[in-house]
Amino acid sequence: MTDSANLGVDIGGTFTDVVLETGGRLFSTKVLTTYAAPEDAILDGMRQVCRKAGLSPSVLTRIIHGTTLATNALIERRGARTALITTEGFRDVIEMRTESRFEQYDLNLVLPEPLIPRDHRFTLKERVDAGGNVLHPLDRADIEALAEKLQGFDSVAVGFLHSYLRPDHERLVREVLAEKLPNLSVSLSSDVSPQMREYERFNTTCANAYVKPMMESYLGRLASRLADEGATCPIFLMHSGGGIVSIETAAQYPVRLVESGPAGGAIFAADVARRHGLDKVLSFDMGGTTAKICLIRDFTPKTARVFEVARSYRFKKGSGMPISIPVIDMVEIGAGGGSLAHVDSMRQIRVGPESAGSEPGPAAYGRGGLRPAVSDADLVLGRLDPDNFAGGTIPLHPDRSEAALRAEVGDRLGMDPVQSAFGVSEVVDENMANAARVHAVENGEDLADYTMIAFGGAAPLHAGRLCEKLGITRLLVPPGAGVGSAIGFLRAPYAFEATRSVYMRLDAFDGATAKSILSDLAEEASAFVRSCDAHATILTDAKLFMRYKGQGWEIPVALDADLTANPTTEALRDRFTQDYAALFGRAVEGLPIEITVWAVNASTPLAAAQPTPDATASDRAEGTPRRLFDPVAGAWADGQSIPRERLTDGTMADGPLAVTEAETTVIVPRGFTVTGRADGVLDIRRPG
Repeated sequence: MTDSANLGVDIGGTFTDVVLETGGRLFSTKVLTTYAAPEDAILDGMRQVCRKAGLSPSVLTRIIHGTTLATNALIERRGARTALITTEGFRDVIEMRTESRFEQYDLNLVLPEPLIPRDHRFTLKERVDAGGNVLHPLDRADIEALAEKLQGFDSVAVGFLHSYLRPDHERLVREVLAEKLPNLSVSLSSDVSPQMREYERFNTTCANAYVKPMMESYLGRLASRLADEGATCPIFLMHSGGGIVSIETAAQYPVRLVESGPAGGAIFAADVARRHGLDKVLSFDMGGTTAKICLIRDFTPKTARVFEVARSYRFKKGSGMPISIPVIDMVEIGAGGGSLAHVDSMRQIRVGPESAGSEPGPAAYGRGGLRPAVSDADLVLGRLDPDNFAGGTIPLHPDRSEAALRAEVGDRLGMDPVQSAFGVSEVVDENMANAARVHAVENGEDLADYTMIAFGGAAPLHAGRLCEKLGITRLLVPPGAGVGSAIGFLRAPYAFEATRSVYMRLDAFDGATAKSILSDLAEEASAFVRSCDAHATILTDAKLFMRYKGQGWEIPVALDADLTANPTTEALRDRFTQDYAALFGRAVEGLPIEITVWAVNASTPLAAAQPTPDATASDRAEGTPRRLFDPVAGAWADGQSIPRERLTDGTMADGPLAVTEAETTVIVPRGFTVTGRADGVLDIRRPG
């Protein structure tokens, strides 16, 4: 009997990844996501990995789950019938947005529809000012009268002006609705996102209310069916900020799960970076539906407090649905193995964001798909083995891939299937490379100094080409790369970040108030961690979001332990000035400095990383001949295929080659050399 047996589960748009870690070993599988009942795929995957490990589900000690279900519900508008209650005069905030044009030269620009239609939005007479003072008290009788109009709704979002400073009115609404409509799900903005900027706060609360009934139902079904299988262990959920929370917290704040799968991938990459001592890493996660790129500095993924879901206009910033919660900062584009290709009216090849998903999947799956996906291009270019895809569990059909590419691309552009596949592959790779360049520039980074860590089912197929395009000379592909996010769940700490908007200028800084705010936030965040493990050691770290007076946005300023315990005007000014100059090149003299948002993250300590020893040169691996398409030469090249298990510590091989394993295939381009490392990582480098 092992001391622990932890299960990581990641539901993606195409595959559900399941990983079991026990006795220092990992057992994994990929099964097609079952949209109608996502728990079916989880149970199937759990049975498979338990059989591989020779264990019963009853011995599992923890299940950690990440899912795209909340994200998909927001994108596809498949949530509950939801109402919004807000301050009189602010009914249309979520429709007016910020009044910015994300594409200023498009005369036919259409803004995305608000999540809640106008006739489902209601107002109450109440008003709190920007200092938290009540200008117009809320009348209980008004709430009781409004409750009659909410019959037939499944969920309600409550967002009043400046309620992050004074939540009394929102809590009174919840109290009355609990009496009048006990089955109605209620989300308060002062709980979900207690931050300034009413559009982002209201929209986040609406999103939480919109998916809450569905997620509560799903998590309840999942827990019940796992128990029926004998898995009665605690269930935890990965949240967007890179930590683990209890299933109860997840059901209450499902909006925090929106980026849970990608967050697990970033944690996975950070763990690899720690083992290899890499302080500048570009995390590249490409699955069946999307590709995610994240910058990791000093072994910690970059974080943000606002991100966008469901961008409607070519992934352009401002065209999506803003969600104001702590989140790992990454750029996400519709480029995955299932992303569909077509030729537009300008006779240009376009790829994504539409995806074949798992039903019917790419044409190669033989499940009824007729349009070509990125995986079809990879198959035609020799990157996938039709007889050994997903460990041989999903046979591929090259003839169907060629037919789809010919019909959708080749016949329109006068190209054969191989040329069509090459065009599709280059377009998707350039889309991802361009997204990485923009993300790096926005963060003031030079990617030539970075090492790429690639994972996800499709990333190892494309990472080498991305490195060529980005000028990156080193690429690591860790073991279990095909199920990297699920492994990342097993490496993540219990964690929760509490935030609060309290405006304070440094020239009127109140040290006692500052200490009180930070202390309260630390206690709030720690309480969520204790709900996962009552006896855990808890670490806290604080940051402030600060700006110069007159600016429209803030930068995060991390506080060390001394500054958190004793914040002073001088120390905060120095810290802000340093961080501002590092980001923008210079500080601004003479302008007052403001604090707008306070945040404290509580987490359990990470396990100590075991450094990977330097590789000692040993044998050169030789494989079987394999033809691979070389995108640099634009022609076929003679390469080889090598099973991953042959690349033991120090064993080397030269590209072009394909390293094969059950969950994915690693393509090593011409001019690159791959070396096996002691921890199973493939270390791929380009000399010079």
